[in-house]
Amino acid sequence: MTTIKTINPATGETFTNYQEMTDADARDVVGRTHDAYLAWRRTNFGSRAALMRQAAKVLRDNAGKYAELMAREMGKPIRDGVAEIQKCAGACDYYAENAERFLATEPIKTEARKSFVIFQPLGVVLAIMPWNFPFWQVFRFAAPGLMAGNGAVLKHASNVPGCALAIEKVFQDAGFPKDLFRTLLISNAQVGPVLENPLVCAATLTGSAPAGRAVAGKAGLLLKKTVLELGGSDPYLVLEDTDLDFAATICARGRLINSGQSCIAAKRFIVLDKIHDRFVELFVKRMAAAKLGDPLKEGTEIGPLARHDLRDSLHQQVEKSIAKGARCVLGGEIPKGPGAYYPPTVLTNVTKGMPAYEEELFGPVASVIRVDSENAAIAIANDSAFGLGGGVITGDIARGERIAAEIESGNVFVNDNVRSDPRLPFGGVKQSGYGRELSHYGIKEFVNIKTVVVG
Repeated sequence: MTTIKTINPATGETFTNYQEMTDADARDVVGRTHDAYLAWRRTNFGSRAALMRQAAKVLRDNAGKYAELMAREMGKPIRDGVAEIQKCAGACDYYAENAERFLATEPIKTEARKSFVIFQPLGVVLAIMPWNFPFWQVFRFAAPGLMAGNGAVLKHASNVPGCALAIEKVFQDAGFPKDLFRTLLISNAQVGPVLENPLVCAATLTGSAPAGRAVAGKAGLLLKKTVLELGGSDPYLVLEDTDLDFAATICARGRLINSGQSCIAAKRFIVLDKIHDRFVELFVKRMAAAKLGDPLKEGTEIGPLARHDLRDSLHQQVEKSIAKGARCVLGGEIPKGPGAYYPPTVLTNVTKGMPAYEEELFGPVASVIRVDSENAAIAIANDSAFGLGGGVITGDIARGERIAAEIESGNVFVNDNVRSDPRLPFGGVKQSGYGRELSHYGIKEFVNIKTVVVG
């Protein structure tokens, strides 16, 4: 039997061991979840909503405990962990309130006596989720998925097994059927057999582009629906008509969210030449002011990266970019001592061909790109394999809206940081994936949109 070890990224110490499931164990869990789904799909929305509201209460009542678990497993600062749990609870309440309306029968006028569309659950959905928002990534799928009448099995990232089991227990403590939502403590190599299981009808994955291609390829051969939310290298266009203090604050906050480990964190700062130097001066000041430290301490703003190998890979991207001509004006050195820490870092003189330009930097490293015109800024924003989010910082709202329409991504925020919201659809284009989560669009991804005609 294989043991899964959880390592505290702030200390490097192993603090809990879990037993990995066998393929037979996983098959048994999927079978139990399917059985639970067969009864659950026939429940009414009122019954489902009551349980989902109870799940929100369980989350709020235990926010501190869950935040501490995230801090220990993947290094999230405790205050960010509490905010994440509150956001999960809000999503539960949102779908409890709105799922029935989103999935209401839709009459369609045709020549027939009666025509309408109904929305029915698909079955058991496999969710493959990442470590960076270990509760939110799951709940933004699970809340609409369960409210739609589906069952779910979760394959979480290997470094957050405690979070995965805690989420399973949230639903059990809320009173959901015991096996309706289950965690699979399995390896990446075991995902294929689970996806092949005929009782699994679809899959959703949040993670890297290579992981997305692997799951989508397998699911395509099996003719099973997938939704993919993959990486991002979000551009923030800083225009010459903006207030620079405001721009520097927004940009630093966007880069440092979750210690820089977010697909929709601001990553590439495309700045008009006229304001470039002053913006960099203010931006560096804001980045340097963020407090790096123990994620369990209340004042900490930036914790360690989730794993040492991730920290080392990020540092290699920084060093390669500097070797190609980028200038490091803040940070860029691995701190001494234990833990997978990396300081807020700002690179300027970033140009095409550098990792800081071409690749996703998953940590508190900012790439500043100087441009001479608005059109050049838009072109560079779109010169990326990714298309998840983006920002426009400007003093002219109409200009910001016009530019937002030209950026090739699933989300663009004007004068604010990109973030997911249960009320708004969330997802990407290009190598950032396809499909949508959240809002009424998200709940309809894993339902059978069925046409009924009465002649």
